[in-house]
Amino acid sequence: MKNPKRKFKPADNRKIFLPLVGGLAVILTIAWFGSRFIFSSDEMPKPAAVAPQAEPAAPLEPARPSKPAYVRGVHLTAWAAGSKKMRAQVDQLLETTELNCVVIDLKEYEGEVYLPGVKSAELYKTYVPAVPDLKQYLATLKERGVYTIARIVVFKDNLITKKKPEYAVRNSSGAIWRDFRGNTWLDPYSKFSWNYNLEIAEHAADIGFDEIQFDYIRFPSDGDMKDCRYSVRKSSYSASKTINAFLEEASVRLKPKGVYTSIDVFGLTTTVTHDMGIGQKILEMAKWVDYVCPMVYPSHYAPGEYGIAEPNKEPYRIVFLSLSGAKKRMGEMGSKLRPYLQDFTMGHRYGAKEVRDQIQATYDCDIGEWLLWNPRAVYTKDALKPKENSKFYEKSKKQLELEEKNRIASESVAASTATAAPSNNTPASPQKESPKTDK
Repeated sequence: MKNPKRKFKPADNRKIFLPLVGGLAVILTIAWFGSRFIFSSDEMPKPAAVAPQAEPAAPLEPARPSKPAYVRGVHLTAWAAGSKKMRAQVDQLLETTELNCVVIDLKEYEGEVYLPGVKSAELYKTYVPAVPDLKQYLATLKERGVYTIARIVVFKDNLITKKKPEYAVRNSSGAIWRDFRGNTWLDPYSKFSWNYNLEIAEHAADIGFDEIQFDYIRFPSDGDMKDCRYSVRKSSYSASKTINAFLEEASVRLKPKGVYTSIDVFGLTTTVTHDMGIGQKILEMAKWVDYVCPMVYPSHYAPGEYGIAEPNKEPYRIVFLSLSGAKKRMGEMGSKLRPYLQDFTMGHRYGAKEVRDQIQATYDCDIGEWLLWNPRAVYTKDALKPKENSKFYEKSKKQLELEEKNRIASESVAASTATAAPSNNTPASPQKESPKTDK
């Protein structure tokens, strides 16, 4: 807002005329009362124009952390990050392969907080020192040029719901609701749930993480969802609206800290148009974050999904169809996609080929970034390329041939349309062919 203009009040001037004496010229004297000087009327200073006050400059946003051209990383549990043996294995991959990023758990669905210095975690005794030297480890990674992501599980929480049961999702009898595995959830409508998790996120940014990643940013699933009771009446609209409102609040609170943000979402959000009953609509959520990480694990797709009888046995097709569908739906926001890929066995055995097939499918969708997930934090080195491959990606020969075929077909259709005869009954007047222009 502009500062109010100061009103200029000129001094009181009085003109004194003397009578004509002896045919002499009239002498005009102007006295400027309150001043030490006397001026002629021509010399009298005019009130200085008051320059309009400029709008206060908007506060400069802090510089973002330097980021690799393409982020390619692995997920580490807090316990893996705190193990010297596990660190050594990951360090070796970071030094010799295309990997340049680690995702470290700072809060898991068990509810334990692995980040020291969070006041609420200390108050409710949810802090667990799984990584005793977290700040030192983080500094070491950054010195090596490794991009660091803090993963925070938001609403699925088995611990804080015991400490603060009034903020848990309830069932119809008034008891705390549990899914099929006995897990409990914070009420996504509760501002306590928001503030508790955002306090962790803010502190993670303060100690130097490059990116904050929110997982389980949704309503409960895997249980009798009809029996869930919240602090407000849930509907598909209010569920997705609430998730988006949380992300907006996270954006407001984290943006001044200069940190990137990302979200993990169900793989099916890339193609379905409804919120699947959990409040996740990828197009709406993507507006509030820098990156969207669909978990496109082939083992998690039901038989027949995308017309594939056994999705887990066709990792390339599942990932390609999921991500190509997402890019088509998201338009310009498709540049925010950074999928989580499967590097674990669940049913069909996964090795180097299956992992690399998923990476290649990602590249064939013109997405150069990805993260690997293994619940034990053990990753397949043979699926990774050498370090010199970290700054670019190559599409498969098959995909390049397909794109060339589609390009030729598209140009052929365009040429046919341009040279087609007029559709009205009036004969066309002979004229020179207009030059073709690319649109």
